[in-house]
Amino acid sequence: MSESKPSVLFVCVHNAGRSQMAAAAFLTHLSGGRVEVRSAGSAPADAVNPAAVQAMAEVGVDMSAETPKVLTVEAVRASDVVITMGCGDTCPVLPGKKYLDWQLADPAGQDVDAVRPIRDEIERRIRTLLTTLLPTPA
Repeated sequence: MSESKPSVLFVCVHNAGRSQMAAAAFLTHLSGGRVEVRSAGSAPADAVNPAAVQAMAEVGVDMSAETPKVLTVEAVRASDVVITMGCGDTCPVLPGKKYLDWQLADPAGQDVDAVRPIRDEIERRIRTLLTTLLPTPA
């Protein structure tokens, strides 16, 4: 990990649901700014999934201003941990980085009722990740 803040990059195909909920929302929110957080997609959508925005708003996290971003090698280089969510072989793999692959259902095209369980699983995984990134509580 970097000597200052640990840095995490979340990658999914569209950067419109899973990676946005994990990055922009939960890790940023729950780390209290102590983790540098990025998210990107291998084929970014035009906008963040409205059902994901609604599901996050229900737990007090606003991600309505987020926009999907394209995955770059620079973003991977700048990150200590890269967490992929269904991007398969389109995600660049660089030596010296820690990679985790989170198998999560894709919320694309789903309504908010279908997105809630995905949101809750992402939150659980983020809380576990935080215990490894930040061994002392905020």
